[in-house]
Amino acid sequence: MARFTILPLPYALILVAAACSVLGYVPYDAAPRSTGGAGHHASARTYIVLVEPPPAHTHEDDEAAHRRWHESFLLSSGAGAGSRRRVRHSYTSVLSGFAARLTDDELAAVSRRPGFVRAFPERRVQLMTTRSPGFLGLTPDGGVWNATGYGEGTIIGFLDTGIDEKHPSFHDDGMPPPPPRWKGACQPPVRCNNKLIGAASFVGDNTTTDDVGHGTHTTGTAAGRFVEGVSAFGLGGGGGTAAGMAPGAHLAVYKVCDAQGCFESDLLAGMDAAVKDGVDVLSVSLGGISTPLDKDPIAIGAFAAVTKGVLVVCAGGNSGPLPSTLSNEAPWVLTVAAGSVDRSFRASVRLGDGEMFEGESLVQDKDFSSKVYPLYYSNGLNYCDYFDANITGMVVVCDTETPVPPMSSIEAVSNAGGAGVVFINEPDFGYTIVVEKYDNLPMSQVTAVDGTKIMGYAMKGTSTSNHTATIVFNSTVVGVKPSPIVAAFSSRGPSVASPGVLKPDIMAPGLNILAAWPSEVPVGAPQSSSFNVVSGTSMATPHITGVAALVKKVHPDWSTAAIKSAIMTTSSAVDNAGNQIMDEEHRKASFYSVGRRY
Repeated sequence: MARFTILPLPYALILVAAACSVLGYVPYDAAPRSTGGAGHHASARTYIVLVEPPPAHTHEDDEAAHRRWHESFLLSSGAGAGSRRRVRHSYTSVLSGFAARLTDDELAAVSRRPGFVRAFPERRVQLMTTRSPGFLGLTPDGGVWNATGYGEGTIIGFLDTGIDEKHPSFHDDGMPPPPPRWKGACQPPVRCNNKLIGAASFVGDNTTTDDVGHGTHTTGTAAGRFVEGVSAFGLGGGGGTAAGMAPGAHLAVYKVCDAQGCFESDLLAGMDAAVKDGVDVLSVSLGGISTPLDKDPIAIGAFAAVTKGVLVVCAGGNSGPLPSTLSNEAPWVLTVAAGSVDRSFRASVRLGDGEMFEGESLVQDKDFSSKVYPLYYSNGLNYCDYFDANITGMVVVCDTETPVPPMSSIEAVSNAGGAGVVFINEPDFGYTIVVEKYDNLPMSQVTAVDGTKIMGYAMKGTSTSNHTATIVFNSTVVGVKPSPIVAAFSSRGPSVASPGVLKPDIMAPGLNILAAWPSEVPVGAPQSSSFNVVSGTSMATPHITGVAALVKKVHPDWSTAAIKSAIMTTSSAVDNAGNQIMDEEHRKASFYSVGRRY
């Protein structure tokens, strides 16, 4: 979502660990990267330049010859001996062209060069799970997993923030080596194994280390191995078994994002390498605002990938519930919306009059539930920015204007001596509750409807001295109905770039998904954890990526269109109560929000 940004950890809530939200990483814009330079190059920005292929005698696999051809465009622009340095990426597979930093004058000179086609200013795009396999019908004792050998022999590529290659989700015990067609490798110091068969960086730090967490989470969701005894903060699985959708598949990771964000030139470089390396499916949990397809380098690159037999699965975006907010709308990609699973990290609010309201929280303190606390709510201080009254030992009710509670409000309650806090959901988010790990202040997040009733109780009568409440923590509850529902943040159609094509294509679990996490990246206050709960269409995308790998395993000769069609036409249109899937307001969901649910 354009209103959110990455902040330095541990203060960032990411859709993944970050200050106002878990629904996006960086604001979308077309601003150039900061270089800290001055003078002639201070006004330069990165362009993606499409050019005609090199002369006919150049062999397709001759990377050096392609790069010389691309550098020749800069030599004519006045770049001189610095041209080699100025070519950031040379593309030969998903498009014919290169990325380079150019001033306006240099771009004009390049555009006059014979063979020039078009140039795009580089944009910055956004980074847009243990219960999920069972919820989607994937079980070890039969069915699709057994029929496909857990996706063994297929290769999934990820364009993301890198990977924690030492995470237990990526061990290779019992796995066969990659198929002979694989051409990739692991960039030192990463050591490949039979699970992680490729790792490369296309960003400035030139390492594949995941210092954000997003890449490890999405990779584990799609194809993490079986890991026993998994939970996050004591929640999520009861010490159960975690696995991705295709635990037998091989992984290839292309780091195209870092804490600065994700830039199109790097993303295209990763896509270009993935196609040449030989991936079967490409997972792209990234996206920006809608752009005409003929002016969208990512759509152009994905088209080339699809024509070469690589299915591209993309996040639909996190700008819902407004209509026409989709990312990645090209008809040839598989665009994924986000929904809930049948699991709740239950934290119920019980009022002094006995009424109970079901909320959720990742901060759970069972001892807290044994006591009753005075309930405090101030209509004038309802956003909990500060307090001019004594709230020591009280449970405080706070409104929110963001999808997740702001850290500033939590700190204000804690610093003022509050015993716990009840956050009332943003009204537009309806029944969607996005949880994050915060400091250890007992808390619950409730829907706006329930929050209105709690506020009414807190303000009842002329005296509030007898108004009490407690938060009852029930750890993890499964079998929640109705599930799935469309997550409020999930972007909606109709598509702006391709209005004649229904988008999104399909919905998958993307709300409060528990999956692998690099322990070096703090969670919460700060706190280390090897698994984390994260939300977004970023999390829904790898679910479908993994399923696509399973289909590819059974039908290696199928086209990308056939795989896409098979997934969409075998999906379910009803929830676990047997009714039509609902949206965040518990209304019947339109196809512009749900696509088809897998």
